[in-house]
Amino acid sequence: PDVQVVRRTRLPSTVVGNVSLLAILRKNIGKDLSTISMPVGINEPLNLLQRLCEELEYSELLEKASAQTESIDRLMYVAVFAVSGYSATNYRLGRKLFNPLMSETFECIRPDKGFRFISEKVSHSPAVMACHAESKSFQFWQTSLGKTKFWGKSMELIFKGAVHVTLTGHSDGVFSYTKPSSWLRNMMAGCKYLEHVGEMRVQNEVTGEYAIVTFKGATGGGFFGGLPTDRNSVVISCHGSDGQKLREVQGKWSEELWQMTGETKSRLWKSQPPPFEDNLSYYGFTQFAMELNEISSLEDAIPPTDTRLRPDQRLFEQGQVDEADDVKLRIEQQQRERRKDMELQGEQWNPLWFESHQDPNDPLGETWKYKGGYWEARRSKKWPSDMLTLW
Repeated sequence: PDVQVVRRTRLPSTVVGNVSLLAILRKNIGKDLSTISMPVGINEPLNLLQRLCEELEYSELLEKASAQTESIDRLMYVAVFAVSGYSATNYRLGRKLFNPLMSETFECIRPDKGFRFISEKVSHSPAVMACHAESKSFQFWQTSLGKTKFWGKSMELIFKGAVHVTLTGHSDGVFSYTKPSSWLRNMMAGCKYLEHVGEMRVQNEVTGEYAIVTFKGATGGGFFGGLPTDRNSVVISCHGSDGQKLREVQGKWSEELWQMTGETKSRLWKSQPPPFEDNLSYYGFTQFAMELNEISSLEDAIPPTDTRLRPDQRLFEQGQVDEADDVKLRIEQQQRERRKDMELQGEQWNPLWFESHQDPNDPLGETWKYKGGYWEARRSKKWPSDMLTLW
C-alpha cells in the first residue's frame, strides 16, 4: 500500500535490565547458549525474526544491482548489500535477541523502501527461522539457524543456512551466500565490542562469477581491555568464472565501502549514522531497528502470531522487566504444554507460510521457501483456522 507513515524516533523506554550475563555464561562455557532459557533482563527488545529484516535496511543496494548492465557489477552490488546488513550491529550492546515461539511470525511492509517481508519460526529444535522479501527489483530469502557459544573471553555467534537473492529482469541474476561467525569480545573485562571475522562467498549461481568478502579481525591497541585501533575492515574481490579478479571494494562494514579502480575510488555505500547521540541508551539501535516493533496504521491487519503482539517483548520494550519475565515464563510454559499435547495426539507441527525443500548446496541440507498465501490472507483478513494461539 502507498501509505505515508510517520515512524517513531525513540523507544518507549531507555535500556533496562541488569542481569549479569557473565554469571550465566560462566556456568555454560562451551555450550550452545541458544538452547538455554535466559532471564529477560539480558535481552534487547527485538527478536530473531525481526533481526532478519534488519538485513534489508539498505535494500536500495539490490535495486542498484538490478540496474547494472554488466553481471560482474550486479555481483559487486549484491556483495556490498550482504556486507551492509552487518552495520546495524555496530553499536549493539551484546544483548540477546528474543527467541520466537513456534509459528511466531513477523511482517514488515515498507512503501518507502518498496519491499514487503514475512518471516516465521519454522523449526523449534533446532531453532530455525525463515524469511522472504519481495520488491519490483528483487526477491530475498534465507533460512537461518544460529548457535551461540561462550569461550571464556569471547562469545561466538555461529550462523548456518544460506541467503538467496534474485534480481528481477535478469535471467543470470541468481545469487547465494553464507555468513561468517560473529564474536563478542572482551566479555570478562574492558570495552565489549562485536566483530565479524572470516570469509563470505557470494556466488552467482548462473554465470559462475563469485565474490570473496573478507571480514578482517581487529588489530592494534586493545591493551588492558581497550578497543582496538583498527577494526571492522572489509575487502571484497569480485571474480569472473575463470577466477580472474575484475572488481575490488574496500572499507568498513560499520561505515562505508568504496570501489577501488587504480588510483581512484568511488563510494558505493555509506551507513546511516545513529539517529541521536545517546543511542546507546536505546540499545544501540539504528533508526530502522527502532521502527521494527512499532505498530502503526500499516500494521493494523497483522495476524495474532506477529511478534509485535508478543506481550513479554512489548512489556520489556516499555521498561517493565519483572512483568516481562513473568509473562515470558508463562508463554514458554504454554508452548511446552502445546508441544506435549501435540506429541501425545500424534500431531505433526507444520509452519503455515514456509515449506522445506532439499538443497545439497545449503549448509543445512535444506532451505525453507515461502509457499505463498500470507499476503492474500492479510488482504482478506481471513487467517487460517489452524493458526496457533501463542500468548
